[in-house]
This record gives sequence, structure tokens and C-alpha cells, in this order.
Amino acid sequence: MTVATELPALTPDEAAHSERLAACVAAAIARAGGWISFAEFMRMALYEPGLGYYSAGARKFGAAGDFVTAPEVAPVFSRCLAVQCAEVLRELGPGASVLELGAGSGAMACDLLLELERREALPACYAILDVSADLRERQRETLAAAAPHLLDRVRWLDRLPQAPFDGLVVANEVLDALVVERFVMRGQRVMALGVAHDAAGGRVRLDERPAEPRLEGAVRRLEAELGRALPDDYASEINLQLSDWLQSIAAGVRRGVLLFVDYGLPRREYYVAERSRGTLLCHFRHRFHDDALARVGLQDITAWVDFTAVAEAAQAAGLDVAGFTTQAHFLIGCGLEEFVAHVGDLDLVERVNLSRQAMVLTLPGEMGERFKVIALAKGYDAPLRGFGVRDLRHTL
Repeated sequence: MTVATELPALTPDEAAHSERLAACVAAAIARAGGWISFAEFMRMALYEPGLGYYSAGARKFGAAGDFVTAPEVAPVFSRCLAVQCAEVLRELGPGASVLELGAGSGAMACDLLLELERREALPACYAILDVSADLRERQRETLAAAAPHLLDRVRWLDRLPQAPFDGLVVANEVLDALVVERFVMRGQRVMALGVAHDAAGGRVRLDERPAEPRLEGAVRRLEAELGRALPDDYASEINLQLSDWLQSIAAGVRRGVLLFVDYGLPRREYYVAERSRGTLLCHFRHRFHDDALARVGLQDITAWVDFTAVAEAAQAAGLDVAGFTTQAHFLIGCGLEEFVAHVGDLDLVERVNLSRQAMVLTLPGEMGERFKVIALAKGYDAPLRGFGVRDLRHTL
């Protein structure tokens, strides 16, 4: 893991921006009596209006940002996803729409729409919900440059749809950015890891407090489901907001499928001894480290997804778990090999690039195994092509 001392230096403007958000965090700590939960700190670090990582204007995606996602690394990712979307849109009939959560640079929306057009399966509307005004503008520019004739099908939302719709919800690397609580076991006690202000050093620091009933109850249920107690000094994270968040998403869908792509594991593989410090990671200029308190507002903070928790939250929200598999198997099920095979009209460089994209997306050491795809259905029971190669629902 790359440590904080190896991270690039900040520009004066970046340092000033981070100091402004750090001052807001310190003020929140003071108002709360000297301590805030890690979830509240993470919410401020990522989403504080005008200052949080996803709310401010710094470039986040691509070579000039902090990380790259599958749609940017490999456009064939979105083309494969479009195959699954086309199948669902045809099943649902005319009027079905697509809602993308957290559309990033707009690369996935653009490539997905173009492939849906090629397959004569365009949605009635392609809606994008994104908290960042800067990213919305970048998404608009991406679509205007590569698919201007489809721009009138796209609309940007400030909130989830008020009227339920038929269609798909798609989200790539969104679940990992939901805020989490952190905890550590001290003997038989569950301690909450939060953030306090270090008056002597003038900075914030991690600080432990006995967990409140909701967090303690969640950890105890976790231990009961695992069939074992978590050992002393075991630290990890847990998402206490997932159920409410997914409930709000599900409420906006009358009939359709929700597709989430993210890095994560089933619960029994997530909370294991070798992950005794949890899965939290921060991304800054294509380097990663685990100091969430550094560069506040300038770095992404993520945690791996407990897909068992996603399945439980889905069922509580009235959704069916319609499929769960690795990204590699999902893409193969959606015709990745066919895309790679039909390269006769491509030049040598394009063929090499397409092969490279397929490798990045599917190799176990790249994105193929770390990333998973889960499908949640509401009023929809038709088979889903992407889960036909290998369905891993039994592991949840």
C-alpha cells in the first residue's frame, strides 16, 4: 500500500481548499461536543456542499484525476452492459427508461446510449442523478462531443424520481462511496471509531468511544451471522445507511431491474482475519493509502461492498436478488467474446486496444474478480443474460 508520505505535494489552492473543509469538520466536532462518527466525517469529506470531494470542482476521473473506472479504461465495458440493458428494455416495452446514479465523466452514459442505439433499444429517457454540478457539466460535454444526436434523451435530476418508472437503474462504483461507520473490537466491547479534534496539534484524529446501540447491535448481528466473535483489535466498517438508501431507490421503480457494479465480497469473505484493519481506501492522483484524515476534501474515500448486506437491504425494500456474479462472468455473459471476435473492420492498433481492454476487465489480477455485479428486480422475472454463465447468489 502506498503511504501518505509518498503522495504528491498539494498546490497552494489545493491546500487552502482542504484547510477550509478541515475547519468545517473541526466546527462540526465542536458543536457535537468533541467527537463525530466516522460516517459523519466521511459525509463531510465527500459531500459537504462546495467543499466535499464529490461536491467541489476538482477533476476526479481519468489520467488527470485520482482514479479511472472501467467505462473509461475500456469502452467495451459499457457496450456489454448495454446488451443487458437492451434485453431488459425490450422486455419492459416502450416507455421504459434508464436512470444512472453517479455518472462520473459521462463515459458510460455515452457508450451505453450509442450501443443501445445500434441495437435499436434506446430508452424513452436516460436520466442522470449526480450531486456534482462540475461533473454534470463534464457529462454534458462528453455526450455533446460523442453523441450530440442523443443529448435530447438525457436529463439531469436533482433528486430521485417522484413518480415510479419502468426501466433500469445502473450504477458503477457508487456503492463503495456510500458513507460507512468504522468500529474496532476491544475485548468483548464494540468501540466506534470516530473523529475528534486534537487541540494540541490543531488537527483532527481518530478516536474511540463505546458504540451506540445501533452500531453495537449491527456488529453483534454480524457476529451471529458469521457464527463467531470478532477478535480483539479487529477493525472494520459497516454501512448502517444502506437499507434506507436502497429503499429510496426501489421506491422510484415500478417495474424493472437495478444493476450495481462495484468491488466487494459476500459477507463471509469480507469479515475475515486477514482483513483485520478493514477495507477502507483513499485515492489521490492514482495512488492509494488508508489515511482518511489526510487531504480532506481532495481525496476519494471508499470501502469495499458487503454484497450480502446489499442483498438483505434489497429484500427488505421489496426487491428480488435476480443475479450475482463477478464482473468477468457478467461481461462474458453479455457477449464480451463476441465483441472481441468481430474485429475485422478494425485496424491493428484498435484490435490490440480492444484485446487489452478485455484483459483489464476480466483478468483476476485486474478487475475481473475484485468487481462484482448484482441485479435486483422489482416486478421482473425474465432471465438476465449477464448472469447466465455463472450465478453466485448462493454465496451471499
